[in-house]
Amino acid sequence: MRQGNSFPALIFVVILAIGTAIAFGLHQTATDVMAIAVLGCFLALAYIAAAAVKVADQWNKAVVLRLGKFRSLEGPGLFFIIPIIESIPYWIDTRVLTSSFKAEKTLTKDTVPVDVDAVLFWKIIDPKKAALDVADYQSAINWAAQTALRDVIGKTMLSDMLEGRDKISAELQKIIDVRTEPWGINVISVEVKDVLIPPALEDAMSMQAQAERERQARVILGDSERQVAEKFGEAAKTYINNPVALHLRAMNMLYEGLKQNSTIVIVPSTAIESMQLGGLAGLTALTMGLGQQPAKTQQGGEVSGPPAPVQDDSLIPLTPCHTEELGNLTSGGL
Repeated sequence: MRQGNSFPALIFVVILAIGTAIAFGLHQTATDVMAIAVLGCFLALAYIAAAAVKVADQWNKAVVLRLGKFRSLEGPGLFFIIPIIESIPYWIDTRVLTSSFKAEKTLTKDTVPVDVDAVLFWKIIDPKKAALDVADYQSAINWAAQTALRDVIGKTMLSDMLEGRDKISAELQKIIDVRTEPWGINVISVEVKDVLIPPALEDAMSMQAQAERERQARVILGDSERQVAEKFGEAAKTYINNPVALHLRAMNMLYEGLKQNSTIVIVPSTAIESMQLGGLAGLTALTMGLGQQPAKTQQGGEVSGPPAPVQDDSLIPLTPCHTEELGNLTSGGL
């Protein structure tokens, strides 16, 4: 990483300005050759001073080489080098760095091609090893992470990969950390961002999940029906020894049906007689029949017209007019 700082440039300008001022004074009092020589000396001094003064940021480490050999690590802050003899080939960033890597069309253990995207968080803990033991540590760690990801995918089933991303991330971190430790790099964590599977397989898995949910729904429905049947059985045991409670419950159900629906309800005549409503129901039905079929008198005093409907004694219609009476009976009985 290259390092840029304005402090060496400031030193260069200051020294050159001083030399220019001195050369201008000599131009007034001495010869021009003397002034030019002084200006040249100050120019060389400014260049040497600017090249010797270096400033490293808080997160940087400078690798200093003297005649091609490692001398020291400098920084952060102000430090000096010997121009021409010493050089700084690397500025090492010691902050936490991130690298994105992926594995495309990689087969899992059950031979399913997948695309996996992941992010690597790493940090240089030994700048000397990172600068001297590997040519390009950034490219090296990217390739190491990618190959490790392919190895892990090839040993993992698709179902485990989709469900256990944390486990895969931990395994990747362990593998990459072992490979990068000789380079002075520490892997902090690995995060698997996304796992992409073929669209056809995705549709099949969606259908499988839907079928599984339908199966669970039917199982839950069957269990609910079983529980309802058990409750009805318990209720039947309660009513079998208490006919009065059964009678009041039937009257209440009939009352609620008439009150909510406000329509004609046909019930067996035996139930009406047991509720002591047979006379009222028959009278109401007869009144409705007479109202719907008016009599027509012919000559001779006989009544002509369509025959009267046959009254079925087994089924008797109940109208909303019975609602009030049923309400009185159920409320009084209950």
